[in-house]
Parts: sequence; structure tokens; C-alpha cells
Amino acid sequence: MEFGSHTACVEIRCGDRLFVVDAGSGIAALGAELGANAPNEIDLLFSHLHLDHICGMPFFKPVLLSSDRTIRTYCGNLDGESAQAALERLYAPPLFPVRLDQLPANFEHHGFKAGETLAFADGTTVATHRLNHPGGATGYRFEHAGRSVCYISDLEHSDPWPDPDLAAFIRDTDLLIYDGMFSDVEYPHCRGWGHSTWQKGVELAQAAHVKTLAIFHLYPGHDDAFLKAAEADMQKVMPSSFVARERQTVSFAPATGETVAKEANAAKVPAV
Repeated sequence: MEFGSHTACVEIRCGDRLFVVDAGSGIAALGAELGANAPNEIDLLFSHLHLDHICGMPFFKPVLLSSDRTIRTYCGNLDGESAQAALERLYAPPLFPVRLDQLPANFEHHGFKAGETLAFADGTTVATHRLNHPGGATGYRFEHAGRSVCYISDLEHSDPWPDPDLAAFIRDTDLLIYDGMFSDVEYPHCRGWGHSTWQKGVELAQAAHVKTLAIFHLYPGHDDAFLKAAEADMQKVMPSSFVARERQTVSFAPATGETVAKEANAAKVPAV
């Protein structure tokens, strides 16, 4: 009731610029909120193509409202292949009654290799990183006005941990959105499933000097009481961490020299 139960979909705004990361069932709620005010061009970045990350595609209201709207998908876990073939297999009979090319919006599909930097027509760039997940997955780093947000979903932590390359990718980010599906107690029973724990998220965030940590991709069997208790335990170790709620918004003012200095001084205060 408090944390929500949709699968992954995160809206990233860089000024007026909109990115959507993953198209899980949550993208239906996002589409309803955007409605007719959605931009005419939307960039949809997939972490990977497992069903829980693409199941909301046809229910995204902007694809139903205008034939002038273009949805560009980006997929980095197929070694350069776009998501088009996979999506066309899924959204077709007998699995689904309507093909994506029957929807009013226009789709453009782009493939890349995780680790490459994406460059967009307006000059915006987004860094990417390959993640340890069955079939591969892609992490993203968004930067704007001196701020940064990293989206690290569907990652199985390595041993030893933290992974130095991943730590370098997320270093000093203002917000790390991290897959903390399990707890350390649960993880041994789910090893190899491609997910991590909130404890490993905190370890990574602290090693990389992350300012704020949001745990998401929550296990459906965890109720509000479990998640509140986990959040309280997290905050004893990292006070700026939290378990993400659906429709929660985290905003950052542009970073000036003064704000950077203040935050650097605050970071020197030892964590309790």
C-alpha cells in the first residue's frame, strides 16, 4: 500500500528533457500522468528485455494518443542489436492481440553495446555500463547542470565487492537507484537470479561516495512492514538511503560552486 507493486519504470528529467528508463507495468501510470502533455519525442532506455521491464509498453498512453509522436527505444544488452525483434515477437498473436506497429505512435529502435556513451540529437549524452545479469543488462548515468543520477537495475553483485569498475561508473553521483530485491539473509537461496541486496547497495554507495541511495526493484513478497524495517536498518548505516516509493520524486537544484563546496564539507562528517 505504501511502497507500491508496479515493475520498473523511472522518469528522468534533465531540465525539460525527458528520459524514460524501462517499460515495466509502472509505465502505464506514467503515461496517464503525462497524457496529452507528453513530448512528441520520447527516449525509452531499456536496462534489458526481461518481461518485467517491457510488459507495460502497449499501455503507455502517449503511444495511443498521437500518430505524430515518436518513441525511440535503446537497448544495450544484445551486443548492438536493437529491441525491435524481441518486442515484435512478444507483442503479436498468440501472446498479444495488437502489434506495436498497429499503435498510433511511431517506434524507432536503436541498439548499442553496454559500455558505450549514447549521444542524442540535442547534444545530450548518457553514459552506460554493462551489468552482471542473466542475458546481460545495462546501467545508465545521467548528468545535467552539475548533477548526476545513476540507474543500476538487475545486477548480481560480484565477489569481491564492491566491483571497482562499477564503483568508478557511479562515483560521486547525487542519486544511485539500485536493485536491492533481497536481503543478505534471503540472497543465498536466490544466488544466480541476477539481483542484489540493500546491504550490498549501501556498501557500493559508500565506497563510491554516493550522496543518496534509493533501493528499488523490490521483491513482491515483501510487505510494507518488512520494507519499513529494512529502510530503518539501512539508515542506521547510511542516513541518506531510503527504499523507493512509487510516484516518489527526487529533485536537485543546479550545482553551483557554493553548493558543491557545502556538500563536500557535509560529506566529511562521519556517518553514524
